[in-house]
Amino acid sequence: MSAPPGRLILVPNTLDLGSGSDTDLRQVLPLGVLETAARLTHWVAENAKTTRAFLKRVDALVPLAQPLQALSIVELPRPPKGAKSPPSADWRPLLAPALQGHDVGLISEAGLPAVADPGAGLVQAAHALEIPVQALSGPSSLMLALAASGLNGQSFAFVGYLPVESGERASRIRELEAASRRAGQTQLVIETPYRNEALLDALVSHLKAETWLSVSCGLTLASGWTRTDTVGRWKSAPAHMPADVPAVFSFLAR
Repeated sequence: MSAPPGRLILVPNTLDLGSGSDTDLRQVLPLGVLETAARLTHWVAENAKTTRAFLKRVDALVPLAQPLQALSIVELPRPPKGAKSPPSADWRPLLAPALQGHDVGLISEAGLPAVADPGAGLVQAAHALEIPVQALSGPSSLMLALAASGLNGQSFAFVGYLPVESGERASRIRELEAASRRAGQTQLVIETPYRNEALLDALVSHLKAETWLSVSCGLTLASGWTRTDTVGRWKSAPAHMPADVPAVFSFLAR
């Protein structure tokens, strides 16, 4: 009989990527996550370099089962520019260790793997291959921002990135605001940090004054903050957005 497959374990990461300061892992991740990460010897990662940096931080708290240089860390295939996922990715080679009985860790650059993350394709492939999938507890910037916003947490949608071109972006903002008003649904969007300021300006410019807008910046960092206000009040009291710290933008139309 062949050995039972290992598991695909979704290992959460911190949210401090690019912030310039490492948070204490023990303040963000449960001990069980650190212990699981320390024993895994096979990884699939969004970025191998940042994964090694993460595991080095883990090793300082919970010694790794093998030296860092001995671990197998392979990267997810990168989708073509503008595409959400590779059109016909062959995920099986990435899951080969699991098919041979080894647990495999899946990790994103920040937060929960497979949520607003290309790892979702690997998780779907694991299910198709009857490889057990286990998601570990950890921070999700989307859920933390929604909880901190005070907006509707019973009905919400994550819509990802908005168009970069100003006309298309304005049209998309108005479209999402109309959908929010019809359904009473909170809309969550994100942007590359260096475009944070531009996105906030666009939201304030194109949303109606009575729409509620919330911004969560630097979640889990000591300097992190959340502000929820009407667009009208955002206009009268603007905020400066850092260009190197991730943020989540949420709005709810009335």
